[in-house]
Amino acid sequence: MSKLVTIYGGSGFVGRYIARRMAKQGWRVRVAVRRPNEALFVKPYGAVGQVEPILCNIRDDNSVRAALQGADAVVNCVGVLSEIGKNGFDAVHHEGAERVARLATEEGVSQLVQLSAIGADAQSDSEYARTKAAGEAGVQAAFAGAVILRPSVIFGSEDQFFNRFAEMTRFGPILPITGGNTKFQPVHVDDVAKAAEAAVLGQVEPGVYELGGPDVETLRALIDRMLNVTERRRLVVNLPFGIARLQAGIFDLVQWMTRGLVKAPLTRDQVRNLAHDNVVSEGAKTFEDLNITPRAMAAILPDYLWRFRNHGQYAAIQASAKNLRSDT
Repeated sequence: MSKLVTIYGGSGFVGRYIARRMAKQGWRVRVAVRRPNEALFVKPYGAVGQVEPILCNIRDDNSVRAALQGADAVVNCVGVLSEIGKNGFDAVHHEGAERVARLATEEGVSQLVQLSAIGADAQSDSEYARTKAAGEAGVQAAFAGAVILRPSVIFGSEDQFFNRFAEMTRFGPILPITGGNTKFQPVHVDDVAKAAEAAVLGQVEPGVYELGGPDVETLRALIDRMLNVTERRRLVVNLPFGIARLQAGIFDLVQWMTRGLVKAPLTRDQVRNLAHDNVVSEGAKTFEDLNITPRAMAAILPDYLWRFRNHGQYAAIQASAKNLRSDT
């Protein structure tokens, strides 16, 4: 019988790419999510019955145990960028990750991959970063031989980074940002999935790996890159952190008052994170240790940001038409 991998958060941005790769490897894939009816799109990744979404609440022991029973490997991709209701940073990043690792050990799972983030730091002023670090510690304590992947900001056709900023360009001539001088090392989503695939297959030594792409650029440079690809001209305004914190505080309040119905476009915790570079640290294990060559942004961004151009997929044709001369 084919081996089985359980992917917590397997319908999310990164999880779906891991699910697709494991299905191509011939594994049965169990996609554990809160809303399986919204994850049916993963089923065609494999043969009939090979990829199945199931209900799971990562905050509940019984639910997590049921999802991993019989699994040969487990991948935990569950994470939140802002706290909404019971899905707080500590409940998801720390307690949830630790729960998955503890129960995986009890159920005799062979391989465990934990998706974390560059910047995970127990001493950080960001709760996101602190709970990511706490989750890593909990995983390593509960599961000997765990592989922890720390990607920088992840880009790809479904991302909430370049797509988000590109969408903002549609609302006016000014594009406000915060942390314009902060450095990032964007990594393609399928390169992260490839690293997770190798870990599930037992091809990776246990430990922590920091995953960054070949380009290190400031946020302002990344915005300029996006504007160049989308062929839009906008005045980019780098807001001081003080003003950004004030705005984020208002957004946080609105999100809390509406119980998450209105999501904050920027939170105070995200502002704290934007004050710190998000790049691979010196001496860390990287893609090189995994024998993976990460892909550059220049080769991929035009494939999905074209839809934000004024003429969409016909932008190149429109530009070419301007150069035509009348024969008369």
